[in-house]
Amino acid sequence: MNRQGKIILAITGLSHMLAHAMMLIYPTLMVVIRDELILGFDALGFIALASSFMFGLGAIPAGYFENRVGGRKLLLLFQFSCIPAGIMVALSNSVASFTAGLVVVGLAASVYHPAGLTLLSRRVRPMGRAMAIHGILGSIGLALGPLLATAFAEYGSWRNAYLVIPVVGGLLGLATMLLVPSNPSVEEQKVDQDISPAKTNKSALAFFYITALLMGLAYNGFTTFMPSHFAENTGNFMRMLSENLRAGFFPSLVFIAGIAGQWIGGILADKYSRSVLLVWVVFLNIPFLLLMGISSDHLLVTWSLMLGIVHFNFQPIANTLISELTHSDNRGLGFGINFFLTFGVGAVSAGLSGMIAQQFGIVYVFPTMGLILIPAVLSGLMVIKKSRVSS
Repeated sequence: MNRQGKIILAITGLSHMLAHAMMLIYPTLMVVIRDELILGFDALGFIALASSFMFGLGAIPAGYFENRVGGRKLLLLFQFSCIPAGIMVALSNSVASFTAGLVVVGLAASVYHPAGLTLLSRRVRPMGRAMAIHGILGSIGLALGPLLATAFAEYGSWRNAYLVIPVVGGLLGLATMLLVPSNPSVEEQKVDQDISPAKTNKSALAFFYITALLMGLAYNGFTTFMPSHFAENTGNFMRMLSENLRAGFFPSLVFIAGIAGQWIGGILADKYSRSVLLVWVVFLNIPFLLLMGISSDHLLVTWSLMLGIVHFNFQPIANTLISELTHSDNRGLGFGINFFLTFGVGAVSAGLSGMIAQQFGIVYVFPTMGLILIPAVLSGLMVIKKSRVSS
């Protein structure tokens, strides 16, 4: 990896960290916000749905325009749009203004993945390893979001967590302006030719998108209610921690475990068939989600950490597989569609999970997410078949 590649990886990785951290602050604060705004888990789930849906929806136009304006300009748009987004939530004074602020947070974050991933896939090699490092920084962001929210909720005001977003976004925007050139070098242009197919494999990509959608449903369901699940069901394991601290501490451990999963996935993606790896990763999520629903205290933490390792193998494998199945001219849109399905349509499970949690209890959310992944294994097998037919 050359010097310019390392710079691009560092800036996109830190931007990835910010995008996921800003989306994970709210789920961690649900216990606090439930009491402040006097809302049930069903209403809180639909607020999460609205924000997550925009996180996915905005990726479609971002992906479409990536091939026209370039990943660098879209990356700058994400970074500087974090400034008004964070301020809106921090200054909100009603359910309506709070929800509107979170919708803007989701919309701002939605620009990142088509911009950052396409920029990375075109300019940095080895790609599997680069995607792993990029994913690791995203997992660190997933861990930092709950920790940041917990720290401010416990020792100050939760609103201050959202004021960190504009500061970090602005600094990353300045770094991008100064360090990332507008146009790729001749060397970077050649780097993309080693993986880009002659044309997009639409049939394999369609089945991949079905798999990604179902994984997105599972992801949004378990991440939205994991903090509340830990807060309610680990009291006998870590008595010295308050409910708020448990809601932030244990999810952060799961996302830190995801760092190992990202690294493993990136290494495997450079060595083995990505479509075959996809099926195994989806399949191995199912038992750990089921076990999370029937466990508490130390067993709940154990199975959750295992889920973190397995689940986050998916990202580097899926991202390199998209690059393998799409022509370079369509790749930004390919990433955009993937993230719309994963985080936009997938956000429906935040609302569904809220109704399940309100009606039956939070513990039922996790087995439901596991059952959702059974058809994802079948669609993953079709990705293997269509990839082999094309080759």
